[in-house]
Amino acid sequence: MIPMNEPSFRESVDLMFNRAVALMDLPPGLEEKIRVCNATYTVRFGVRLRGQVHTFTGYRSVHSEHMEPVKGGIRYAPSVNQDEVEALAALMTYKCALVETPFGGSKGGLCLDPREYEEDELERITRRFAYELAKRDLINPAQNVPAPDMGTGEREMAWIADQYARMNTTDINARACVTGKPLNAGGIAGRVEATGRGVQYALREFFRHPEDAAKANLTGSLEGKRVIVQGLGNVGYHAAKFLSEEDGAIVTGIIERDGALFDPEGLDVDAVHQWIAKHGGVTGYPDATHTAEGPAVLEQDCDILVPAALEGVINLTNAERIKAPLIIEAANGPITAGADEILRKKGAVIIPDMYANAGGVTVSYFEWVKNLSHIRFGRMQRRQEEARHELIVKELERLDRYLGDAWSMSPNFKTKYLKGADELELVRSGLDDTMRIAYQSMSEVWHDRSDVEDLRTAAYIVSIDRVAKSYRAKGL
Repeated sequence: MIPMNEPSFRESVDLMFNRAVALMDLPPGLEEKIRVCNATYTVRFGVRLRGQVHTFTGYRSVHSEHMEPVKGGIRYAPSVNQDEVEALAALMTYKCALVETPFGGSKGGLCLDPREYEEDELERITRRFAYELAKRDLINPAQNVPAPDMGTGEREMAWIADQYARMNTTDINARACVTGKPLNAGGIAGRVEATGRGVQYALREFFRHPEDAAKANLTGSLEGKRVIVQGLGNVGYHAAKFLSEEDGAIVTGIIERDGALFDPEGLDVDAVHQWIAKHGGVTGYPDATHTAEGPAVLEQDCDILVPAALEGVINLTNAERIKAPLIIEAANGPITAGADEILRKKGAVIIPDMYANAGGVTVSYFEWVKNLSHIRFGRMQRRQEEARHELIVKELERLDRYLGDAWSMSPNFKTKYLKGADELELVRSGLDDTMRIAYQSMSEVWHDRSDVEDLRTAAYIVSIDRVAKSYRAKGL
């Protein structure tokens, strides 16, 4: 919960936007056009559950239509409100521009706690919400494409896609109305873990720039870096899993709603995740120190802090005590505007949310393209690629026989080289490329302009400039 004495999430987004545009040369009218939310639709609908009618309130906000369709998740949470949805829609505009996905920004939310409903009840609620949005073109492959967010996942996206298809029986592109679907409903390999994978790729790219790592007083690679993760949901779990298993980082702390676990020697991320799935929290986990004061673990010594749950968890009440030299915002808006200023003055480097968690929308873009093209990635070229590789391997084998013991191929080289890229490998390649190029565009502004002090301001400048160019191309 954001303290009363500092800006709300939406006000924080506006403050950070204002900080960036103050360093840009935009016409006042265009600056205002980019800043404001174009439209927000509020719907209140009834669903008969357990013998009586329950009324639900939902939102779909469109921030910018400089490109269409607009893109953004739908979240289910009791705290959902119009201000939050509009702030998240604005972030989606800047996020899509930063990673160069051809979308405007949108966001949706339904004010409910999904844990309070049975699966069949959630399906009825979701289908009715989808109906209310789709009949106003707020779900449409060419105009507005939702995705999962907090409290939603593949299951809800499949229901929404099916509901849209029932309402638009002759739309050949109906599956592209929503992304984050299960594979057997038109989804794409790698979408579930995409945001967490994007956090991993973002950190890898950060450490490829020694001058940037030095600003956080860090050196080397991710190997051996101590990581604390706040929120072991979809994003936090996959980020922690990949960083520990593939990059050699040590996850020393995991913070959940019922407390936190801490072990300086490192936690088994999969074991903790399984415990949470079975017991509903980290309380009672046997192989680490548990504390009921979860937020206090944010203030422990570590190299990298990964807030991966709600907005405003780092605020004026605790920013001074945060010790992490590098913070990567896996969640949307986990650092308030006031806390951001305190942390920057302390010398902490913050990798901003609009870049750090863009893996989800990037792979959603790939899924949307797959749905529109009606063919999975790799289907046309994979075997041809393998055949070309086989020609090279045969020549190497001939050379191997000719030279004998003087030369030989490395073990497993043939197996690895002959394997053509499947959809998952192509998705990961595209995501890695996207995260690298987006980071480089931010880093270039950060280093080349003396008036840009941090990556967040650099990210806003890059994205706002791209949105402005799109509007100018439309004649504004």
